[in-house]
This record gives sequence, structure tokens and C-alpha cells, in this order.
Amino acid sequence: MNPIQTVSLQKNGNTQMLYFTCSSLSADDRRIWLISDRTGSPNVWVRELATGEERMLSRNGVGTLQSYVYFNGTRNTGFGKASVCLDPVRETAYYIQDNNICAAGLDGNIRVLHQVPENQMTAFTHVSADGRALCVPTTDARILDYDPDTEGYGLDQRPVYDIDARVQEENLNSWLHVYDTETGEETLCERVPRCWITHVQFHPLDSRIILYNNEWPSFSCGIRRINLFDGRTHRQLRTVGDGRSAQDWVCHEMWSDDGKHVIYHGAYANGPAFVGRVDVERMGYSEIALPGEYDAYGHFTVSHDGELVCDGYFKQPGDRPPQRENSTDHGADPHVKNAEYISLVHPDWDARTLRWIPLCKHGTDWLGQDAHPHAIFNHRADTVYFSSRTGAYVSVYSVSAKI
Repeated sequence: MNPIQTVSLQKNGNTQMLYFTCSSLSADDRRIWLISDRTGSPNVWVRELATGEERMLSRNGVGTLQSYVYFNGTRNTGFGKASVCLDPVRETAYYIQDNNICAAGLDGNIRVLHQVPENQMTAFTHVSADGRALCVPTTDARILDYDPDTEGYGLDQRPVYDIDARVQEENLNSWLHVYDTETGEETLCERVPRCWITHVQFHPLDSRIILYNNEWPSFSCGIRRINLFDGRTHRQLRTVGDGRSAQDWVCHEMWSDDGKHVIYHGAYANGPAFVGRVDVERMGYSEIALPGEYDAYGHFTVSHDGELVCDGYFKQPGDRPPQRENSTDHGADPHVKNAEYISLVHPDWDARTLRWIPLCKHGTDWLGQDAHPHAIFNHRADTVYFSSRTGAYVSVYSVSAKI
């Protein structure tokens, strides 16, 4: 296996990459954008990879904003750790501070594009490939209306109640908000009833088309999770048939670079884990089952040329992964979070086979969202970057993808 390199290590705080639905690296792979709480509150930073110079781009000093996955944050105040996304070409980071939707450039200038609507809760955002549109998903704030001290558990104090059940029973809404990144004008406000949207991704070639999820479905996860809005209509991208069931668990959808396919992973009901791909236009599927012993949660991320990198599932013969209590083990995901490897995965979608090549052990403890590796390729696809907590703090590392 390949040796790992330390990218950003803090002895007085946590440093992690941006969420894997966007790149953390500039288009020329010279800089990496990070989230770090080294000042006592989380902020977005940029690091020059050649020199190690780091600069803070946001100006937050009031903690973490409450949002999806950061359940123990403060309502309407703080930095939205789940909100950061990067335009790698124009090198602009977008994020939410308090109720402001902000854009931060390398020059240190911060622009406020718009405000988050009142009584709505935010989640992961996305910027279009041409840099002209920013999508901010929101949901009625009632979804996280609870006392985390008495009604929450785990590192993130996630609610003990079924959030999706509350959405269904109380007819709560989500919205797809799209903003012009130059003028800040809201160009779309699409209501999606009885849905909890936390992930959004513009089509790589057509920003009128938005891929979005329905988070933590309390029923029919196999078909409710992955959805597409084409500017006019909504449709579910995974249907029942040919071994696919509404009772399956499905997660972490993402576009292929050409926009023809959406890649996702999950687990069959009472069966093995799998990674899948759907042809968006023809609604044709290829799903590849993983070996039965590959039962540890992870994420798959795709490179520009269609190769995959994974931070979970893989095991060597004789491996005995650590066992630990993790608050995120008790959701719909049937897999525990104790995977150890960063692996290249070569899919043959027609033959429905996978070739796994372990690159390194990431060593993270998986305790809380920030410690998930969320491995991604750089733009040249010759290096993989990931987050890991092996001691007191989360840090960022890289490993060569050359084999």
C-alpha cells in the first residue's frame, strides 16, 4: 500500500475537507479548501499545496450553525459547516454565515448574495459547473425543533425522533433555492412537499437539472432517496424491478462527468451492499453486489474518467476492524462505521464486476460526521485526499493514486 502524506495537521483544532459532493481543490490542483476550527470557531481556509501557506477566508467567531448533520449547532447563528461548496475554476467558496449566503474569493473579499428564508433549515449546497448558479436546499425548521439535551444523543446530539416521519405527519416542505452568483437574485424557488432535502447537485452540463435526495427515508428508502428535477417535473431515479426493492437502503448519489449517469451505493434488503449506476435518460440500471464480508459503511466518489475511490467496505483476509459505539450506527444504514481502507475501485458496469485496490489505511475513528474520510480524487486523478481522526483532532491527508 502507498504511504500517506499529511496535508493539514492542527494540534489545537480540527481540519477537514469540504463535503464530497464538490471538489475541495482548485481546477489546477494547486490549492485545497478546508474547514477548520483552529481559531475556536469553524471557518473556511485555503492552503497552497506547494508552500503550505494557509489563509482564513471567512470571518466566523460564533460557533456552528444548526443544520443537517450539525444538529447540535445554534439556530440562525454561526458558520454552516454543511454549507460550504467550491467553484474550483473561479476559486470561490460559498457558505452560510448566520442567515447570510456568502461568497468568499481568494482576495479576501466576502460578498453576501442573499439571505436564508425565515424558519427554514439549510444543508449541503452546490455551485454549477459554469459558476453562475448556487443551489441552497432548505426545509421547514420544524424538522429540528427539539431540545438536544433531552431529545438528542451521540456526538452530534441527533434527534431521537424519526425526522422523516415528522416531515410526513406534519406535511413539512423542502425547497430548492437557486441564486445567481453575480447578482444574488433568486432564480428558482421550487417547493418539494413532504421531503427532507439535504444533498443537491447540478447536472454537470445543464444547470437547469438538479439531482437531490430525500434524507433518511422512514419507508421505501430504495426508491424515495434519489430524485431529479429537470426544471419542470420531479421523478425518482431508482425504481422497483430486476432485484431492486423499495425496502433496499440507498445513499450518496452523484453525477458522472458527462451527466449521463448517476452513481450511488446502498444495500439490498436482507442482502449484501452494492454500488450502482442509472442511465438517467433511459432509466437503465447496473448494480454490482459487494462480497458479503464488505459490511462496513463507506462512500464512493467518482473521478473525471469514471474510476471510483472508496473509504469503506473493503477488507483484507483476516482483518479484525475495531468495534465501537457510534451514534450514527443507528439509522437506516445497515452497516457499522469501522472501515479502515482507502481503495481504488475499477467498475465494469457491463460485466457487473469490481476490482478493488487498497491504497492505504485511513485510520479514522468515524465518530461523528467530521471524522468521515469522504475521500476524493484531485482533478488529475493521480492523488486522493481524505479526512481522518486518529487522535484528538481531525486532519487532512493525501495518498498517491498511482499504482
